[in-house]
This record gives sequence, structure tokens and C-alpha cells, in this order.
Amino acid sequence: MGANSSSISELPENEYLQKLSGSEPISENDPFWNQLLSFSFTTPTNSADLKLLEEATISVCKSLVEKNPRTGNLGSLIKVFLSRTKELKISAECQNHLFIWQAHNALFIICCLLKVFISRMSEEELQLHFTYEEKAGPSSYGTECEDLIEELLCCLIQLIVEIPLLDITYSISLEAVTTLIVFLSCQLFHKEILRESIIHRYLMHGRCLPYTSRLVKTLLYNFIRQERSPPPGTHVFQQQTDGGGLLYGIASGVATGLWTVFTLGGVGSKASAQLEQCSPLASQSLLLLLVLANLTDTPDTPNPYRQAIMSFKNTQDNTAFSSSNPHAFQINFNSLYTALCEQQKSDQATLLLYMLLHQNSNVRTYVLARTDIENLVLPILEILYHVEERNSHHVYMALIILLILTEDDGFNRSIHEVILKNITWYAERVLTEISLGSLLILVVIRTIQYNMTRTRDKYLHTNCLAALANMSAQFRSLHQYAAQRIISLFSLLSKKHNKVLEQATQSLRGSLGSNDSPLPDYHFWEMSDCLHFPETKLRHAQDLNVIEEVIRMMLEIINSCLTNSLHHNPNLVYALLYKRDLFEQFRTHPSFQDIMQNIDLVISFFSSRLEQAGAELSVERVLEIIKQGAVALPKDRLRKFPELKFKYVEEEQPEEFFIPYVWSLVYNSAVALYWNPRDIQLFTMDSG
Repeated sequence: MGANSSSISELPENEYLQKLSGSEPISENDPFWNQLLSFSFTTPTNSADLKLLEEATISVCKSLVEKNPRTGNLGSLIKVFLSRTKELKISAECQNHLFIWQAHNALFIICCLLKVFISRMSEEELQLHFTYEEKAGPSSYGTECEDLIEELLCCLIQLIVEIPLLDITYSISLEAVTTLIVFLSCQLFHKEILRESIIHRYLMHGRCLPYTSRLVKTLLYNFIRQERSPPPGTHVFQQQTDGGGLLYGIASGVATGLWTVFTLGGVGSKASAQLEQCSPLASQSLLLLLVLANLTDTPDTPNPYRQAIMSFKNTQDNTAFSSSNPHAFQINFNSLYTALCEQQKSDQATLLLYMLLHQNSNVRTYVLARTDIENLVLPILEILYHVEERNSHHVYMALIILLILTEDDGFNRSIHEVILKNITWYAERVLTEISLGSLLILVVIRTIQYNMTRTRDKYLHTNCLAALANMSAQFRSLHQYAAQRIISLFSLLSKKHNKVLEQATQSLRGSLGSNDSPLPDYHFWEMSDCLHFPETKLRHAQDLNVIEEVIRMMLEIINSCLTNSLHHNPNLVYALLYKRDLFEQFRTHPSFQDIMQNIDLVISFFSSRLEQAGAELSVERVLEIIKQGAVALPKDRLRKFPELKFKYVEEEQPEEFFIPYVWSLVYNSAVALYWNPRDIQLFTMDSG
């Protein structure tokens, strides 16, 4: 083969790969390694070429798995790489392209082999393959390293945190991040969450542990900086005529760019793909960071990577670190905030923002203190607005971010002071000028309405309503359209309630066996009335209970605004009066009587003043009367209710949600990585 190699499909016949996976042990000092590692190769990134590379690697791996116990050639290859990485920093400083290029090629081969090994065998079997030693003379690497897996993992981390990021080191830095992801990919091939893992143990203990904070910091800065990949050819050398190399000639056959992202069914978006094309190192670093942050705790040790994410501080924060946290570090919060604002189109960046707001109080405090909070909130609202185009996990994360933000009263006040011009992506109505608070209300209500007609997800409903409830006491100067949509949502719920009530009534009548049978007042149905229902009838009763819970919450939100800031919201009072008939049926309902008292009082008070003002009033005149009446309304007549406050709390065992989610992002979005969908066990594959 050699220099005649022209396609990935011919790799299994390549003489160098055949020798690597053959029966003869190869010493670390053998000139063979220089020949093997002297290849020019543009990494394939389209699905067809990646699949071909996977299949070709499997063929080589099958032979290597069989022969490696006798040859130890996998260990020799890794030792060759380890010996070369010792000079990488100097090579980067001296612009030694050739040395870095060969080290990158060695790591690329190791990564390809590891990916197949991990998908085909247990961690215990993999560990065994790292212990086999070559039988061809003394080792130049030395005998002090007893554990080659730990040595390789530690070397990869050192490479990421210590080698300066230059054009000539970009590819090897990316390959190091990719190889760490591959090392951790054993989770993909297990249905259950891995709580005991050999690789996890190496990364959370021993020689890797001291690098925890530096690795997290470097991965964050890779994400922040969004360094673009260097132009093709920056570090590529043409194969010398006598060498033959591994993949010489393939580069000319790859028509795509150096890093074009590959996606296949599952979680992810086209927007993510565009971001990954811009900066593969930033994208891959973020994925690795998310994987590390979501490793499960061991019985004796909490996840140190999560601890580092939970505790890092701003570079401008001069307060002392706690001595109980050895993983603390500092990072530039302004740069981090800017990157988070700019990258929210991807699931990964939204998940990172969620983790930081939920787990790191320093970041949360900083974000809430920003005077340009709209730069962060608007991309989140856009995710929710385009709910039809997003996967449910991305929508959940965006919604929970809003819920976390609305836990803060300062945020709830400030968003009504930020005035936005021309929101072009909001298509239902031209919004030439609107406050951020009113826009937030519009988007959340739209999400609720979408959920009512499409997904019917109670979890989504609950979190949307909780966010609105948190904001309700601080509603200020609501846009007339936002006020209308609040009442329109209540109207939709009212119609839904009447429909479900009719179905439930018919079901109960049918279960009693006669259309003439007397029915209990639906207001006073007991669960005992429902226990003898067939399944369909019980479902109607449950549906009625759910819709009444939602109606109750909407009434509480309206009531909270009226009792706390009625004089600031004439548009809401106007909308309430315009649709006053909607509320009539709920005045005597036992579930709503208490909360309806205030709403009924406000409707009666302002209706009376409008009647006194005469007929055929203009909109402007009605609003003027409302504003005057708001001052005159005796506040002591409004009944006080407990403040509406909801706090986001992760459910027990959150890893059951987050680990499959993170790995679906890796599967779908990782640069230049392909796994056979038939091998994936952790999550169900969507059709691409």
C-alpha cells in the first residue's frame, strides 16, 4: 500500500497497520514508528467517510485484539507517544512542526483504536490490553510506570493544560480532548448509569486529581475564546518518497473542509453544527467539560470536576478561597458571560449556563448584577419561541434557566426597565417597542399554549407557571399585548376546563347506568366518586384535576399582580374588564372562591367607575379612568395572600436525566467522532 493508499476503505491492507496489528512485536526503538507516524491526513468529518474509517479501524482492531497479548504493540505505540510528548512544550516554543505533527499522528491512531476497543470490550478487558508488554528487547520508556492507562490519561490532561495553543498545536490539543472523551465513552454502551468505572476512578483519584481545576479552567477558556481551527496545511507535511506512510494521499480525496461537523439523529441542532465548524476545539472542550461535570460521585469522593465548576470565582474577586476546597480557581467572568450570551444556540452552551447558574453561586450573583441582562435573556427566549424546532431537553434547560433567574426579585424588577426595539424573530405581532419583562411573559405564555395543544407535558406547564408566578408581584407597565395574552391564556384554560368537565360528567353519568341518574355537583366530587370509574373515566377526572390546578395558578398570578402592583398595570386591568365574563363561572367554585374575591372586587370597582363615566368611551379614556381609579381603590379591601415564590430544585438522582442527555450531545455533536448507532445502549436513537 504505502504511498499508493488513496481511500479509507483500503486501510486494512495498509502494510504499516498490518505490521502494527500483526504477530511480530515491535520495539519502541524500531524505525517503524517514524514510518507509521509520517502521514498527511485530513480528518474525515462527513458521515460516509467517518463510517468507513470506523469499519476500517474495526478490521485492524480485531487483529490487534488477538495478537496484542503476545506482541504488546498497543502498549509500545502508547509508550512511543508518551516519550514524544515530553518534548512537546519545547517543540511548540521552537516551532518544531515535524515533532508535533508525528506526536499528533500517534495520538490520532491511539484514539481510533481506543474507540473501537471501548465499544467492543469491558473496561477490565481494556485494562488488560494496556498491561501486555512487547517482547522485543529492553524498553526505552523505563519500568517505573506500572499503569499505562493512568500515565496516558495524565499525559493527555497535561497536554491540554500545559501546551500553548498555537496554529501548530491546535490539532494535537483537539486530539487530546477528543481522546479523553473516547476514554469516557464506555457509558454509551451501558443502559444503566455507570457508578463504578475504572476510567472514572483514574480521573478522580491519583495522579490526575491535582490537575482537576487546571483542566476545568482550560476547557472553559477554550470555550470562551472560540479559537478557530488553523487553515488546512498549517501543520501538514508531504510524505517523503521513500516512506510510504499510513494515510498518504487521502487528504486530496477529501473534498470537505478540515473540520466539518457530523451529526446523526438524536439531540442537537443545525445551529450547534454551525458553531462546531467555527471552533472545533471550543465545541469539543465544552462537551468534555459537560461529561466530566456529570460523572457520578464515588462512595468516598464527590466528583472533583463538579466541585471545581461549583466553586470557581471571578478574577476580580479578591476574597480568600476556602481551605476545604482544593479545586477552586479564578476565571474572567466578563469573558465567560460574553461567550455564554453569544453561544446559546447550542444545547451544550445552554446546559453549561444552567449548570453554572444552578451550582455556582458566584456566577449566579454576577449574572444577576449585570446591567445588560437582556444579552443573556433574549437568546434564551428565542430558544423557547422556536420550541417547534428544538428538542425537549433544550427547551427544558432554557425554561429552568428562566425559573432560576426569576427567583431573584431584583431581576424581576429590572427586566421591566429594559426597553427593547423591533424584536424581529417574534412573528405573531410587530413589537416596535416592548420591555424585556413583557416579552418574557409573552414567550412563556406562548410556550404554555404550545404545550397545551401539542406535547401536554405537565413538567413544562409547572415550570412555565412557576416563572410567571415568581415575576407576578413585580409586573410593571405591562405591554397591552402581554396583558391581553395573560387573559387570553385564562380564556383558553376556561374553555379547556369546560370541555374536560363535560367529558367527565358524561363519563360519570355513563358509569351510573342512566342518563336520568342524579349527579353530585361537580364542585364536590370526592375521589370515592371516581374510584369505581373504568380507566377512561378516571382519566377524565384526573384531567379535570390538572386543569383546575393550572387555572388556580393563573388566578393566583393575576391576583398577585393586582394586589402588589395594580397601579403600575392599567393594561392588565383593561384586559380583565374587557373579558370580565370569563371569570363569572369561577366565582362560586369552591376551589377558586378565595382567590376570586380580589379579582371580583377589582372588576366590580372599575366597572362601576366606567358606568359612571358614561357610554362609548375611547380606549384612551378607559385607561385614564383606570389609572385614576387605581389611586382611589382602597388597598385594605384586597385580601392578602402568601407571596408566590417557587424555587427550582433538582430531582433526586439527576444523573438519570443529565448523563444520557450529555452523551446524546456528544454522540450527535462531537467533532470527527462516529459511533455505530446499533451499538448505543444508553439512549434510544432517533432516526436522522
